Order: sequence, then C-alpha cells, then structure tokens
Amino acid sequence: MSAQAAALHDRDSLLTWMAIQGIAQTTHDHPAVFRVEEGLDLKAALPGLHTKNLFLKDKKQQVWLISAAQDTVIDLKRAPALMGSDRLSFGNESLMHETLGVRPGAVTALGLINDVERRVRFVLDARLWAADIVNFHPLTNTATTALAQADFRRFLTQIERETMVIDFTSA
Repeated sequence: MSAQAAALHDRDSLLTWMAIQGIAQTTHDHPAVFRVEEGLDLKAALPGLHTKNLFLKDKKQQVWLISAAQDTVIDLKRAPALMGSDRLSFGNESLMHETLGVRPGAVTALGLINDVERRVRFVLDARLWAADIVNFHPLTNTATTALAQADFRRFLTQIERETMVIDFTSA
C-alpha cells in the first residue's frame, strides 16, 4: 500500500478537514445515487447547481476530472481540443481509487484532496465557476455537500489545485 493510499480522506475526515480550514458546507444524507438521473428528485429540494463528474484519461495517460453542471452536455470527441488533451476515454476503477480515493458513482471534485501527487488535471464547467452554490458528493454517493462559491474556491486554494475553467455550452 502506498503512503498516499494509507492517508486517503473519507467523508468524515474530509468534512473535519473542511471545518478546520474554515470552509463552510452543508451536507445532506440520502440513499445511494449512482447516476445523475437517479438523484433528480433529491436534488430538486437542494439549492445550487448540481454536478456530474467525469473521470477520464487520454492516450498519453494523463488523468482528467471534469466537473460540470448536471445538465451540461460534454462531447468527449470535442473536449480534448478545449482542454489541450489527447483523445479521452473513461479511467478505470483502480486508477480512480488510487488518485481520488473514490469508487464509481462517487466521483467528485472534492476527491482532489486525495490526489496529493497532483496526477489529475481538473477541468471545471464555467457554469459551476459562476454558480452561487455548488453541490458535490463528499467522497461517497450517499450524501451531497453544498458549498458557496467562495468556500469551493477556498477548498481548491487550500489543496493547491489549479483549475481549468471551460465553457462547454459554447463548444
């Protein structure tokens, strides 16, 4: 087991870390959700933009995480030109767990806290960058964590994460 694997955050340690960093959040528990379509009724009662997250890799083995508003259409044939990557395909479960500490169904921008080696390049939908409140899974698909934009940006700053913001609606 690598040193990183031994130190992976889970939901509780993530939320504790956020509190220590002064990152305000509200977390709502709910039944497990594996796809965007499954949680529409749950999300309707929660304010802010809800997300879909794509864990990808390119032909050069660069790993990517795209976080977008749940209804944003992401064309994986056109996205590489926008992102400066090679052809994209979905990353496998072992790579996902190794880099973000999550399993399929729980992919989240908050998983970047576990990517201490900075292997994952982060791409954020411009709509999320502009939203007042953004919602992500807190490393598990049985809850949703709401963050005000300032707190989400504070999270990214605290984990020293560069963010590539792309307007997928104009692509």
